[in-house]
Amino acid sequence: MPVHPTAIVDASARVAGSADIGPYCIVGPEVEIGEGTRLMAHVFTDGPMTIGNNNTIYPHVSLGAAPQDLKYKGEKSRVTIGHRNLIREFVTVHRGTEGGGMITTIGSDVLLQAYTHVAHDCHVGDHAILSHGATLGGHVTIGDWAIVGAWSGVHQFCRVGRHAMIGGYSVVTQDVMPYSTTVSPREIKTFGANRIGMERRGFSNESVEALQTMFRLLTRSNLNTSQAVAAIREELGGVAEVEEVLAFLETSQRGFIK
Repeated sequence: MPVHPTAIVDASARVAGSADIGPYCIVGPEVEIGEGTRLMAHVFTDGPMTIGNNNTIYPHVSLGAAPQDLKYKGEKSRVTIGHRNLIREFVTVHRGTEGGGMITTIGSDVLLQAYTHVAHDCHVGDHAILSHGATLGGHVTIGDWAIVGAWSGVHQFCRVGRHAMIGGYSVVTQDVMPYSTTVSPREIKTFGANRIGMERRGFSNESVEALQTMFRLLTRSNLNTSQAVAAIREELGGVAEVEEVLAFLETSQRGFIK
């Protein structure tokens, strides 16, 4: 196991033989680091925390520090990070709290760009991207393949659905629908399906067009939400992606962005 002589590794840490711990890194107590994971330099980690295999963690990252929630009283919560993630400079990820399930999770194949913040009890799905400066308040859920644009903030307890894209500098205070493109230059609005992202990931044209129709009925018709949902079920019922969005809306606790 390559450990730079300036690094500090706690005796209770478990570091795989093929991991690489660079200059001035700190691997704290009860931190587990998987095979092939590289801490480049000046990385701070604190446990309990599990970091999977083949992650690359860039300089000046802080993982597993205590949350900024004033209700946190030192409970032994944790962070779990999956495999093959890229975690860029100055990223911060805080561990969970008793009030939020005691765990913060990052999936696999995730890109956290520089200066992003993942607060306590957040859950970031696989293949998600948080662009520069994106900030997640506590208890936020980011679905698989979702993209949060640069310098956007997501309010506590909000959900961002799978394959959604949030434009840069957006302020998100309600749930963001799956497959949608959402942006708030001044007033946050949903503009339609995330067509480019879906096409890149192999979704059929029929699914994309069905979602475009669904978002049009939800956001640009003269129907209220209940009427729009009824029209969508009548016209598009049975399309898997449409059914996923409707199920997402039915479980929303903060309302959703139109």
